[in-house]
Amino acid sequence: MASVSVGQAPAPAPATPANDKYVVNKTWAQIPADMPWNASTSTIAADGKGRVIVMVRAMPFFREFTRDGKFVRAWGDAALFSEPHSVMFDREGFIWATDAHTQQGHVVYKFDPNGKLLLTLGKKGVPGDNTSQDTFNRPNAVAIAPNGDIFVSDGYTNARVVQFTREGKFIRIFGGTKGAEPGQLQLPHGVALDSKGRVYVSDSDNKRISIFDKDGKFVETWAVPTRGNMLITADDTVYVSDVNTGSIAIVKNGQIVDTIPGLGRPHGITMDSDGTLYASDSTNRVVMKISLKK
Repeated sequence: MASVSVGQAPAPAPATPANDKYVVNKTWAQIPADMPWNASTSTIAADGKGRVIVMVRAMPFFREFTRDGKFVRAWGDAALFSEPHSVMFDREGFIWATDAHTQQGHVVYKFDPNGKLLLTLGKKGVPGDNTSQDTFNRPNAVAIAPNGDIFVSDGYTNARVVQFTREGKFIRIFGGTKGAEPGQLQLPHGVALDSKGRVYVSDSDNKRISIFDKDGKFVETWAVPTRGNMLITADDTVYVSDVNTGSIAIVKNGQIVDTIPGLGRPHGITMDSDGTLYASDSTNRVVMKISLKK
């Protein structure tokens, strides 16, 4: 797709510390003066190689920056989204995004690194239920396994995660029953995989993370505020954002070991290859770069 090149905004203001361990730079992204956010900065994704994409709920939907905050290009027209919700990079550099609109959404997109649409899961404008194998109802997050399998969090109306092959063939459903009992989900809002292939589901309404084995069997729950997004590092440390507390919880073996506060309403989070975190404050239209104090 054609890129958009425009002028730069003034230099960012100094970073602001969030607590005694972290520095939160809320003016990291050098927003073009003639391309302000204009809408919710829904989520953010880093590819680990210097690219950072912010998904905005206004055209152009994708705004790309370097990890230093320099604006690169923007793309994404009205034919793609009605309610852009999430964006992420997989290990191969492909871009995955969801449309969670109540009427015209219900789809998951896969793009090549240049923004060319390669694959669509779901049927645009056609909602599915908890048993559907080829339709969703407001999908809100995606995770990709090392073998390319696709995991879709289908949670605003349904209560499940759906697994597909890398080609988009249905495999299985995780959860699928609304409720607070073990193995049930109320509002899945994120999905991630650990080093053992277990599937972690952030269940925002139940304020917990539910864990399933690779075959869909329920394992356990962890009590963690989870109204946001989630990622898991190579050593199985879990980072989960929560818009209600304005923070990111850092979880190890089911225990919250640290918290990064002062983030507004952090809806999307991502991590760069050097451990730097990025978060998007969806309500206040802010994207943040979060690093340890030196």
